[in-house]
Amino acid sequence: MGRRRTIDQGEILNAAERVVARDGAARLTLDAVAIEAGISKASVLYDYKSKQALVAALVERSVAADNAFNRATIDSLGSVANATIRGRILAASEPLPEAFRSVALNLCAALAQDAELRQTIQHNQSAVIADIMTSSSNPRGALLAYLALEGLKLLESLDYHSWPKAERGRILREINSLVDLQPVADPPLLAPAPG
Repeated sequence: MGRRRTIDQGEILNAAERVVARDGAARLTLDAVAIEAGISKASVLYDYKSKQALVAALVERSVAADNAFNRATIDSLGSVANATIRGRILAASEPLPEAFRSVALNLCAALAQDAELRQTIQHNQSAVIADIMTSSSNPRGALLAYLALEGLKLLESLDYHSWPKAERGRILREINSLVDLQPVADPPLLAPAPG
């Protein structure tokens, strides 16, 4: 009797990412992933009981990889002030690779339609923001820098806008300067119209 081939969950998720990048999250099926991975549908079903479970695993893996990449960059700075936010800014020095951008764009479409799937991102963002706020000497400036950084990354990952390399570098330097921005006493959101 032949030995049963062990199927690595990473291989299944790699195949699912290729399907999402090529066909979009809406067309992701367990059959398509099985074909892409060169395995049976039953093998996919063994680990992922539904399309939602497969997409959830893709989201969790993407979040874990992003967190690991950011953590490695933060740790590379050593013991500098505001390391968490400064490391995240440094980690964004290069735009997302094109291959990941199409996966991110398609996963965002799936997340927009499923509140349960969004919880992974929501919990992660809450943890990141809490870390930035507690590890920064100027929490408000660090928070503004993070919001600006995430806005830049979101515009790029959703393919809404991209900047030439020199301009992008300048934007990141300006975001970095927000970390040291001193808070102002609660100004009104809109200045009153001149009289």
